[in-house]
Order: sequence, then C-alpha cells, then structure tokens
Amino acid sequence: MVSGAYYLAVTHGDSLPAVLGHHDAWRYTLLSGLIPALPLMIARPFLPESPIWRERSQGPRLKRPSILALFAPDMRRTTLLTTLMMACTLAVPYGALQQTPRIVPGLAWLQGLGPQQVEQAVSKVFLVQELGSFAGRLVFALLVVRIVRRQRLLRLFLIPAAILLPSLFFSTTIGGLTWFIVGVFSAQALFNGLHSFWGNYLPRVFPTHLRGTGESFAMNVGGRMIGVCAAVATTQLANLMPGAIAATRLARAAGTTMALVLALFLIASLWLPEPRSDFLPE
Repeated sequence: MVSGAYYLAVTHGDSLPAVLGHHDAWRYTLLSGLIPALPLMIARPFLPESPIWRERSQGPRLKRPSILALFAPDMRRTTLLTTLMMACTLAVPYGALQQTPRIVPGLAWLQGLGPQQVEQAVSKVFLVQELGSFAGRLVFALLVVRIVRRQRLLRLFLIPAAILLPSLFFSTTIGGLTWFIVGVFSAQALFNGLHSFWGNYLPRVFPTHLRGTGESFAMNVGGRMIGVCAAVATTQLANLMPGAIAATRLARAAGTTMALVLALFLIASLWLPEPRSDFLPE
C-alpha cells in the first residue's frame, strides 16, 4: 500500500492540493497512512479481551509481573539472548533494507533517467520488496507447523540471510536489474521469516505472568532501542566507504553492517534455549 501510494504521489502529486505550498511526494505518502489508521481507531476499543487472560487476571492465580523477575537465575539467559537477537533482527531493516530507496537512484540501469522516472523506479523496487514481506510470512506459516525444533526453524532463515544480505548490498550498484530485484525480494522474505519467528517463540519461553513483560523487554529494549542504532551505524560507515557516488558508499556500508550483525546473530543462536513444551507455559 505504501509503495503504491508513493508511486501515485510521484506520478500525480502535481495535481493534488499543495501541502505547505509544495507538492512533495513524501508528504502525500505520509498522509496515506491515515487510511488504515482511521478504521483501526474505531474498531480497536471493541475488540474482546482473551477469555483465558481475563479469567486469570481477575483471580488469585496470576502473579504480578516484574522486570527483575526476567533476570532471575532461571530466566536470565533467555532474557539476555532474546533481547540481543531481537536487536539483531531489527537491525536488518534499519541497517540495510530501509536504506534501499536511497540506494536505488545510484543503480547503473537508472543513470540518465529524469527525477520522476527515478522515483517511480524506487517505488516499483520497494513494491517488489514488500511482496517479499508477504512471501516470507507465508513460508514461515508453512514451516512452523512442520519443524519442531525452534533453533532449526530460525536457522532456515538466518543462514541464507547471513549469506544473501551482505552479498546483495556489496554488489548492488554493479549488479544487473534482475539480480537486484530477486535479491531484494528474497532478502525481505528472509527478514520477515526471522521477524515472524519471535511471535511464535517468545510466548513459549516466558511464563504467563511474565509473557507481556518479557516480550516487551526483548522487543522494545532489544529491537527498538538497540536494533534501530544500525541505521546510525550504516549512515556513519558510509562516510568511510570507497565509492564514486553516495549510493555506492551507502550500499557497501549496509553490506558491512549486515555482515557484522548477522554473524553476531548466528553466534548467539547457538545458545538459544528450546521451549520446554509445545504448550504455552503457565
């Protein structure tokens, strides 16, 4: 949806009402985000609470959550590893995949085109990338019911990602159009497989009274506080990378960030504990 909105804004933005006196495509794209947000604002207050959670939260059986409990001897390893690995997971989009719109204008097959044609190409590439998101979620849904061991499931996405992402961004500005489109589609699919993994794994390793606290700690501290720093790492590394144009330097910086992050991710996965049961822990 965002890719389509950006394409329309780039192509027909001049005929839309001006925003602060300008017809910038990015402003119309941001405004398009209100389209799904408005029905969600209306529907969300009417969504029912989980019957099991409501029953337990009103009775004496549900313990009070505590952040300190996440670092008790029996939970410390799980908390630290999931936080680190969630940081590595979200470093993938922030450090590389979300840099694609800034890298695409430097591709050899776009040289000589006008600004509007370049921006249309950016939106098309990003549309292919987002289709990879859908494919990754679909593949994960097919595999999660067939593979019991969570470590094995994780590595089915992690090992190919550790090979593909650095290779893709190191060769982005010299490779052909087909390689780039297939590569970015596959890279996004692998990332969404990794991201979907945590929604299946985290509820199985934190007990009920700590589930929300544990998942939030891993996602918010690991992903949204640490993982997003990959964007800074990539943009700062771009200042040190060789290359004739900024897009080339940025692509090589993204490849370097991915090589480091995914190597750390692979090493950390060696100690990832398996869930004790197929059922959610009490």
